[in-house]
Amino acid sequence: MKILYALTTEKAAGSMETSNTLTFVVADDASKTEIKKEAETTWGEKVVSVNTLRTINGRKKAIIKFVKKGAASQIAGKLKLI
Repeated sequence: MKILYALTTEKAAGSMETSNTLTFVVADDASKTEIKKEAETTWGEKVVSVNTLRTINGRKKAIIKFVKKGAASQIAGKLKLI
């Protein structure tokens, strides 16, 4: 499992509404394609893009953007983030 857990910061919550994205902490060895495949199979929603970055703490974050409008909010509801 490459996706570890969701981030629930104010910035992540704001981008969920405005950009239809969710932010997750992922495994260090996870590639963008692996993250995309796991997100699509886990939640059944098509993914437009995956952007990754390293935090100052050394963790790897993935910002996942979904095709369907409102999909991020719907998934966040399933994950009990909102």
